[in-house]
Amino acid sequence: MELAQDKIDLIEKIIKNDRKFANNEDLYDDFFNETCKRSLVIVKTITSDATLEAYLKKIATTSILNVLKDSGRLRRSRAGFVPTRELPLEEVSKSESGIDYSGVKISYEAAYIANTPEDAALQNEIIQRVASALKKIDSEEPEKQFLNIYKLRFEDGMTQKEIASELNISQSEISKRLFKLMERVKQFFN
Repeated sequence: MELAQDKIDLIEKIIKNDRKFANNEDLYDDFFNETCKRSLVIVKTITSDATLEAYLKKIATTSILNVLKDSGRLRRSRAGFVPTRELPLEEVSKSESGIDYSGVKISYEAAYIANTPEDAALQNEIIQRVASALKKIDSEEPEKQFLNIYKLRFEDGMTQKEIASELNISQSEISKRLFKLMERVKQFFN
């Protein structure tokens, strides 16, 4: 079985766009062969281009990782896979001049981005739709106390356990009602 040229071009593009391809260009043939070998069956069965590309990205990533591990350029650590030529943090914190930067603290301020009038109008519309949905749902089943549970959870910030204690209902029932409420609110947006 052979792959069509458009599929070969797609695999090539995916491999070259993978972040692990950088600095490992010399292993391109291995990446390509491994990806083609793993994707032969998938390419023949999937007809949707978007689905095929998504699958091929996963296959290419796995193939690249396997080739890098087999070639000794990648090793497994607690943080995932790291290049074997990566220096430990202790060595990186000291530069060649002997200055230790490990005690340097960097802080960032959160940037304030003002809402545009369109964003504010959209947020207001969403809030109004949620409020209308909550009122309608609560009026249909007032014994479930949906509006009260919503207020306690999302406005007062209480946990499910605290709400259960407050309303003298089991925590699992509060969880069920919150889930049901969210599902029904979603229906108002569809």
